[in-house]
Amino acid sequence: MTTSPVYLQWSMRELRERADAAIALLERCSVCPWECGVNRLADEKHICRIGRYAVVASYFPHFGEENCLRGWRGSGTIFFSGCNLRCVFCQNWDISQKVRGTVVTPDRLAAMMLELQHLGCHNINLVTPEHVVPQVLEALPIAVESGLRLPIVYNTSAFDSLESIQLLDGIVDIYMPDFKFWSPEKAKRYLKQPRYPEVARQVIRAMHQQVGDLQLDDRGLAVRGLLVRHLVMPGMLEETREILRFLATEISRDTYVNIMDQYYPAYQVSEKRYPEIHRRLYREEILQAVQFARQLGLHRLDDIRHFVI
Repeated sequence: MTTSPVYLQWSMRELRERADAAIALLERCSVCPWECGVNRLADEKHICRIGRYAVVASYFPHFGEENCLRGWRGSGTIFFSGCNLRCVFCQNWDISQKVRGTVVTPDRLAAMMLELQHLGCHNINLVTPEHVVPQVLEALPIAVESGLRLPIVYNTSAFDSLESIQLLDGIVDIYMPDFKFWSPEKAKRYLKQPRYPEVARQVIRAMHQQVGDLQLDDRGLAVRGLLVRHLVMPGMLEETREILRFLATEISRDTYVNIMDQYYPAYQVSEKRYPEIHRRLYREEILQAVQFARQLGLHRLDDIRHFVI
């Protein structure tokens, strides 16, 4: 199966109208669930530390993503700086919290997309885009007019506003949220945002309604649908169990899930401040997480061979 990127269904006028509606959210910012209300059009900044224009930390063909995204030419990742969460264990804290990178105009962001396409990447992978949805939509018609024809991957923490997700309907081909925590208590302690689980459930439902279960073409590449990541945390298998149950019973047993074992203590995690997560995962924890998924009927798990040796 092959398919064209969904955004090609729109005329240039319609794409620009969508961008204009998104940019209007910046005047009293309501781009994400914080709804800070600052005037980002005037370059005011608050929670995400990003003003009028997006900041890009790096962009390149990424070969460390899921097999169905990286293929053999890489996923065309664009890493945005800034973040609307405060994960104490963030492994990319130098760009999410320190906002290192280059301020990019819409023309420059469009040029990055086209350069990744020229390099042969299979998709455009927008990493941590929750706070820059308007800037992405502003750049998209410029890129499309110049020949962009790659599917768009929306690679998010899942702390998105429903309004932003609605603006992305018919634009994003592949949603890739990371569902981090189930309980408000854990989300407050480790993300500094107790509303995270409620928001994540809401937007993952909306994403699935838009794009459905993940579809692969005849080469094994993702072309449309939902792919959910979940990072297993030390000593928190009950969080994992509830998240997987939600995916199996309220989204779809055909949900493509990446159960991730990459956690390691980083950023603010220390024996003194967060002793309960100041260790790597035990092998038994990741094996148990995979078993939970299988018991719940989730059968589309990303490459788990190294879990079950």
